[in-house]
Amino acid sequence: MAPVDGSRPGGGHGPRPVASAPSPASAGESPAERAEWSARHSVAAIAARTAALVNVLSGPGDPVADEVAAVLRDHGEQVPDGLSARDVAELREAAGRLRDVFTAPDADRAAERVNTLLARCAGTLRLTSHGGASPWHPHLDSHDDAPWGEWLLASSGLALTVLIWDRQRPPGGVCASPVCGRVFLTLGSGPVRRYCSRRCATRERVAAHRRARRDGTPQSVDGSGGGTFRRRRGPV
Repeated sequence: MAPVDGSRPGGGHGPRPVASAPSPASAGESPAERAEWSARHSVAAIAARTAALVNVLSGPGDPVADEVAAVLRDHGEQVPDGLSARDVAELREAAGRLRDVFTAPDADRAAERVNTLLARCAGTLRLTSHGGASPWHPHLDSHDDAPWGEWLLASSGLALTVLIWDRQRPPGGVCASPVCGRVFLTLGSGPVRRYCSRRCATRERVAAHRRARRDGTPQSVDGSGGGTFRRRRGPV
């Protein structure tokens, strides 16, 4: 997939100067290094960043600014001055709106929710390289140094739009484990995924098996009654 709305050298409520980095082509790097550089802004990369931010921002309790900044940096974002309380509040509001897309039960409702997000935050579509610090990629926010909340909604909304368009299915879901609730992406094909990780899937299957042994009720693989507990391969 083509690169989508990626690195944000500026941010917050005013410009944040960042040293311009030469592109791999001008630096004489290999094709593999150039591909890696461009992939930092792929649809999959931006969608993964979206899920990670939704999880750190919408968990129980107030999000910690340093933890949110760490997630941003892990996904290649520049946060030279840290995040203010206002920044975190804006990001958390945006994450709540994005989480609604992950809870959509089908592509129609996922698309409706993404359209609502884009109506709130989308500006004029444009290409930017942030002065050479990143590959060329599209932006939908009002400007390259838009506030964090606006940036998150616009960049994530664009990535989720492409995922729904490309796959004609919801871009992800919410973990079915009652003690988790993290969102996850469904980038592959195959059976509908129910859990964010194999760890959660295994924990719930073990719990279902224990309930079945205690109650004498056969359990299906997803923990419901009427089946035999067995290990399942493939999506969790």
